Amino acid sequence: MNAFAGRHAVITGGSSGIGLACAHALGQRGCRVTIVARRPELLDAAVAELSAAGIDAASHPLDVAAHDAVDLVFATIAAERGAVDILICSAGVARPGYFVELDDDVFREMMEIDYFGTLWPIRAVAPSMVERGEGSIVGISSDAGLVGVFGYTAYGAAKFAVRGLLEALRAEMAPHGVHVGCCFPPDVDTPQLAWEDQYKPDETRAISGSFKPIQAEQVARCIIKGIEHRRFALMPDTGSRMLLVLSGAAPRLVARVMDRSARKASKHRGPVIT
Repeated sequence: MNAFAGRHAVITGGSSGIGLACAHALGQRGCRVTIVARRPELLDAAVAELSAAGIDAASHPLDVAAHDAVDLVFATIAAERGAVDILICSAGVARPGYFVELDDDVFREMMEIDYFGTLWPIRAVAPSMVERGEGSIVGISSDAGLVGVFGYTAYGAAKFAVRGLLEALRAEMAPHGVHVGCCFPPDVDTPQLAWEDQYKPDETRAISGSFKPIQAEQVARCIIKGIEHRRFALMPDTGSRMLLVLSGAAPRLVARVMDRSARKASKHRGPVIT
């Protein structure tokens, strides 16, 4: 039986990258798909692409960090397209850099977009899902939401917050029949990664450089499978699965490995955790 046929999926950050890949994957399984993102021209192109693939798709421009706008747009979406059965919060931004050099606004922006941009859409759909006793909510954290990574003090804090939100939400939603999942992708070959790369410190590049970015479609397949099997921790690749285990079982080992990579690329030779 197709668990997705006839269901309504809303995807934030749906005009490109992981969000657009999820829209394709869900649409191909029979969902009607509504995508939201900030840039209308990208949304129009994405809807045209989805429609050409035979997918029932629509869009709404939205800044997910704007609470009132989120409530208004999600109410409009539900009125026009029906109650939300699946919510995937894929909107996000990463701005790496040295902690002492980052502007204060970067820390606020990461929280506003990555954390609150996940929270507000969930707040908009959760009451209806609880009332109906069904639904699925998936947020996107990161490998940087599993361990603290050099250069990601702003981004990592937001992604740890997303993880904490979803872990607590899973416990609260489970008795109501609502599934909650959290995806932990590594670097993904998307326009966001290309933008982010220009700001990465050398140490951050050294830590992530030994791993080839995965494709957005691989993350989408992981999310779809997670929804089907009602899993919480959604790990798209072997490296992320290993990191999840090691970050809990051997955190000092993880820190030493990352410190060693960072030191090889750094001009500042500080002490290593032992």
